[in-house]
Amino acid sequence: MKEKITYTERCSIVEFEENQIISFHKADSVIHSFRVLKDGKIGIHFQKGEMDDTTGYALAEANLALNRPYPYDLETGYRKRDKIEHTYTDKDLLSIAKEGLGHITKKYPQFTLRGSFSLQTDCWKQTNDKGMDYENKDSHIQTTFVYKHKDSKDLVNGEFSINQRDFSLEKLYEMADNYLGNYEKQAEFPEEFILQSRYYNFVGALVSQLNAEQLALGSSLLCGKLGEKVFSENFTLIDDDSDEICWHSPFWDGEGCVKEKDMRTFIENGVPLLGYSDKRIADKYKVPHTGNAYRSYDDIPGNGRTNMIIKRSEKTVKELLNGKYSIVIDLADGGGFNETGDYVLPVFHAFLCDGEKFLGSLPPFTLFSNLFDMFGKDFIGVGSDQPVVNDKQILIKVTVSPNV
Repeated sequence: MKEKITYTERCSIVEFEENQIISFHKADSVIHSFRVLKDGKIGIHFQKGEMDDTTGYALAEANLALNRPYPYDLETGYRKRDKIEHTYTDKDLLSIAKEGLGHITKKYPQFTLRGSFSLQTDCWKQTNDKGMDYENKDSHIQTTFVYKHKDSKDLVNGEFSINQRDFSLEKLYEMADNYLGNYEKQAEFPEEFILQSRYYNFVGALVSQLNAEQLALGSSLLCGKLGEKVFSENFTLIDDDSDEICWHSPFWDGEGCVKEKDMRTFIENGVPLLGYSDKRIADKYKVPHTGNAYRSYDDIPGNGRTNMIIKRSEKTVKELLNGKYSIVIDLADGGGFNETGDYVLPVFHAFLCDGEKFLGSLPPFTLFSNLFDMFGKDFIGVGSDQPVVNDKQILIKVTVSPNV
């Protein structure tokens, strides 16, 4: 049996420093992974650049001699997904960069700016001789602004970025107004500390505890807790590959498996249900197979490909705050979770926010929390809208200690 994975990417980048565009470069690439399965073994040939199928499969077949075990059948199915909303040229990208940088520089001359405008267009394909024919296309423009105030002695004061499939300069300008327009205003700490953040900044630590192999070996913080109420009643975690949620991510995993309705729930109303697994882990530990294999171009797939999201509230971020204020971190460094789930993060710059708009800059502080508290007693929700950062945002109660 034969299978091929192909990934093509076009990436163009406009870079700027000291408020001036300094470079434009691009890189177009294609990579292939040819696979031959025979007698419970797999031969793989990884190829950068174009190669015809005859040569690629011949090289993969020769690598059967390496005796890599893979006693699993290939998947079948036909599906195409195209998430490209607008086709941009390099000329379009340069024009957007010139106009966007020029507008923000003129409006906020008290800041020195550096960063980039980048265009990424990619396509995943996976085919095999059992009839599989899957394809996923996507494209977006991302811009990142790193800023420094003229009166600051620091090298960097903060940054903001925005990703859009159909790029709107007006959305970029709204973000710049929120960040740069409110930086010089001074705000005081609120009575209650509520963190407003992109949800995936913290979900990753929880997702790692749902690895089925770690659960089986007893090395996960969730060991012995499956089926128990561990987190907030309002907290549900879903592995979601749907058309609505996807962002440059195929709907199938590294072994060609597709979830029913493109999603599976791993934590429901605070109760962890199961761990995620690929075929090998499911077979080895006799646990449910969840279709979470990552792609490896030069080796067999492995466990760990997820696209976990928190089920969103029907309320906006501002409605969830219910008249209270939030803290939006702008610049932080270091920090993270320890082996017991405790979290510490030194924050150099943050904004006070009403859920939609910034009200001014806050003094530096250190943030404290715990993995189980974040998604348990301190979890407020994920808003239905996308204010401030043009992305989904979580609200969590945290402990803050001002830096002195």
